[in-house]
Amino acid sequence: MPHTDHPAVAPVVLVIMGVSGCGKSTIAQLLSDRLGWPFEEGDSLHPAANVAKMAAGHPLDDADRLPWLEKVADWVEARLDSGGSGIITCSALKRSYRDLINRRGNGVEFVYLVGTRAEIAAQLAHRTGHFMPPSLLDSQFAALEEPGADEPAIRVGIGPEAPTVVRHILDELGLSGSGARL
Repeated sequence: MPHTDHPAVAPVVLVIMGVSGCGKSTIAQLLSDRLGWPFEEGDSLHPAANVAKMAAGHPLDDADRLPWLEKVADWVEARLDSGGSGIITCSALKRSYRDLINRRGNGVEFVYLVGTRAEIAAQLAHRTGHFMPPSLLDSQFAALEEPGADEPAIRVGIGPEAPTVVRHILDELGLSGSGARL
């Protein structure tokens, strides 16, 4: 076993959450690059029927989301079971969704990317190649239940440039660029 000067750190999975268009994928990729942790694009876990429904301009309901959320939770558990940290994107709009993703009750930290409807609509207007149309933004805000004080979550505004948002997340969670807790 290699020698390390850092004490053992319990693994953590960061779930980068928020409404569609808030910058989850961009922030998650930057965090992954900075920390060296595996990153899973949560949208890639959606069943084809969900993608088709959203692409047609129809919002998902809870029954549509359940199989997807279970896949997200499975990915989180697999990372934690392996003893490794990771990063995954997931809108995680409702508390019940977050409870499912964090079904263990530990090892998960939700990073809630917060923005106004106008900020996020502006970001969506510039996004290309994504199946989620801007017309579904209102349904995302309607479904959103912001994380409560009793949930393992931090709130981070999306106003600054992405590298500044990432630095704030790292500082807030006490993570160094090497992935170790400070």
